[in-house]
Amino acid sequence: MTLAELREKDVINTRDGRSLGRVIDVEICLCDGRITAIIVPGEARPFSTARFGHMLRGERAGIVIPWEMICKIGDDVILVDVEVC
Repeated sequence: MTLAELREKDVINTRDGRSLGRVIDVEICLCDGRITAIIVPGEARPFSTARFGHMLRGERAGIVIPWEMICKIGDDVILVDVEVC
């Protein structure tokens, strides 16, 4: 599976059935090249200068989901089990 294929799948939280969006980024372990987490968009919030500052510093916006929290990767969706506030 390629990153492009991962990015086309909807991520669904099995705890509440809510869609978390699509994969926007991944974390990769440089030692062995494995994906350690996927990142999905965070809650939509109004634009603020504080949030813009985080982007300029290279800080990630979104929800980081560790690979261990992925229940199943299907043809169309990725099922995850995470506590989202």
